[in-house]
Amino acid sequence: MEGDRLFSAQRQERLLAELRGQGAVRVRDLAREFGVSELTIRRDIAALAERGLVSKVHGGATLPPHSNTLSQPRQAPLRFTIGMVVPSLDFYWPPVVAGARAAAAALGVTIQLRGSSYDPDEDRRQMSRLVEAQQVQGLLLAPSLNGDDADEILEWIGHLPVPTILVERQPRRWTPTTRHIEWVRSDHCLGLEIAIYHLRQQGHRRIGLVVAQGSPTSVHLRQAWQTAAADPRTSGVLAMQETVTAPGQRDVIVRILRDCRLSKITALIVHSDPHAIAVAQFCAELGITIPGDLAIVSYDDEIAHLADPAITAVRPPKSHVGRLAVELMVSRLLDGDRRPPHRVLLAPDLVVRGSSLSPTQRH
Repeated sequence: MEGDRLFSAQRQERLLAELRGQGAVRVRDLAREFGVSELTIRRDIAALAERGLVSKVHGGATLPPHSNTLSQPRQAPLRFTIGMVVPSLDFYWPPVVAGARAAAAALGVTIQLRGSSYDPDEDRRQMSRLVEAQQVQGLLLAPSLNGDDADEILEWIGHLPVPTILVERQPRRWTPTTRHIEWVRSDHCLGLEIAIYHLRQQGHRRIGLVVAQGSPTSVHLRQAWQTAAADPRTSGVLAMQETVTAPGQRDVIVRILRDCRLSKITALIVHSDPHAIAVAQFCAELGITIPGDLAIVSYDDEIAHLADPAITAVRPPKSHVGRLAVELMVSRLLDGDRRPPHRVLLAPDLVVRGSSLSPTQRH
């Protein structure tokens, strides 16, 4: 019994460490990582909540208000309402929204959430509805900025009557209209550098990149790849860049794997998780061992752990992006133009799993 109590205490300490690092945790993720049942994790969360160390939320836990470790702007004297428009309510965005809601709860702020659909017209419609209702004092926005009309959209946003903060987005260039627009996003360029460094540490000297077509993240990954390819230290290492449009494109993936063999590429960085899992599945069909013949690092870490073997992944700090966006907005609403606009990059983490480890590091 004493041993069980000790193990429970150690597990709860690990849970708190994850929570401090991520800002929010999910029961299913912790159960998988700790090798216990979801019921066990729920009991741990309940025990920690009774001690005031965590706040229980649906499907997981967040830091309680007094444990906020970010910039901690002053408690708002008014109950602000902030509108939040995100392009999707699944896959990448739930942790961002969860982080925003955790910060809002800590600061006495209300979030009005709207889901869009990666469509500029729908983005504008949702933003307009929030502003015209005159119930929000600020907006957190993730508009589609990949098209030719990106400058026009930002010009429109810049003339909205309430302050705005872009979430996981940033303007391509400075203009007089965008000079007051703030943004907070994951540093995806750094994330790619981290993945490249990890693979080089595992002994790989020929690395390829596969990115998802049309994704805002892919823009940053390509930019970082081009920068690294021009660096004499890595120019000979980065051997191939490919684009895929949908997970499971058999002809495209088979061609990529054939090109890897011909180009003697031994490692792939793949964005995003569904594409990485599809690559891993076709490798199994073709008799290509992972990581023996081909190491894989995914970018996003939403479902990379479900592959066999589990896939090493770059994890953007999604919940922290949401938390910090709310904190910046409250600071802006309190201080107005007395403080300069903030443009913030947050560093991703690398979650190392079996798909990228060299034989000497697998034991």
